[in-house]
Amino acid sequence: AKMQKFLLYNSVEPEELPTLKELNTIEICKIWSGMSRYIYKQLLQKTAVEIGVGTFALVPTHASVEEGKVLPIERPMFIMNKPLKVFYNLECDDIKISDETSVVQPDFEEIASDTHFRQEIVEQCVQETLLCFAGALRENKEVEFSFR
Repeated sequence: AKMQKFLLYNSVEPEELPTLKELNTIEICKIWSGMSRYIYKQLLQKTAVEIGVGTFALVPTHASVEEGKVLPIERPMFIMNKPLKVFYNLECDDIKISDETSVVQPDFEEIASDTHFRQEIVEQCVQETLLCFAGALRENKEVEFSFR
């Protein structure tokens, strides 16, 4: 049910959202850096992280090395949730996360202590940013979402 709220009929501007309105860009970036570190740590342990609009996971693929040799590797990828893809009419590859992979929700308490923000601020900031992201998808806007 969590994902339903990202299926928007109207786009959302940051100034309409209570937490994003109160935070400045630097603070929002700090929170997402904390989120990024958390996801990175989980991926190192081969755990996928589901964030409402999709899941960050390691996906097996192949890298070409010299003389036509291929190397099996795992690549970190963001896999958008299917209902969202359908709702926003998006074209992207269907990627399956293997059944052995455990999938977790973000631990906002851990991210909060790492970033020195209150837990509810972190949680609201992430949810509201994702709402803006969904709104941009709805309007077919270019979105740059950079993770280190």
